[in-house]
Amino acid sequence: MGRTEYYYDPKAPKANTLIPASNMLVVNSEAEILLQRRRDTGQWALPGGAQDIGESPAQCAVRECEEETGIIAEVTGFLGVYSNPEHIVAYTDGEIRQQFEVVYIGRPVGGKPTINDEADGVRWVHPNDLGTLDIHPSMHEQIGHYLAGTYPYLG
Repeated sequence: MGRTEYYYDPKAPKANTLIPASNMLVVNSEAEILLQRRRDTGQWALPGGAQDIGESPAQCAVRECEEETGIIAEVTGFLGVYSNPEHIVAYTDGEIRQQFEVVYIGRPVGGKPTINDEADGVRWVHPNDLGTLDIHPSMHEQIGHYLAGTYPYLG
């Protein structure tokens, strides 16, 4: 399913759904951050996705991290809640979502970076190298709050 992201764009369509999602900001012992390159946008992002019925937001973040990157992570902290009415994601099936992401901080406990049908790249990125990658502004915001130590963010 294709998607188009609108970020502070006055031409964005009006949202028709709000779906809880969780992201996992995983940091390894070298202070590198785990990122995946999304197949649907080509941009680098934290692993994450929609929460399933029957799981907590933290369980969702752990599951999505493993599914999208091959890395098994455990939650070590809470970064914040990100729900920006000016960040809209329109899907080709007609769903138009307002961003809503609960973001956890984690550390790797197993697995290895693995590409899959959602991510065509998975890698550990040193904070000094983040500027060389195409990363959506909403992900930059989340990573920036972590690097600045300004969390939990409850925006």
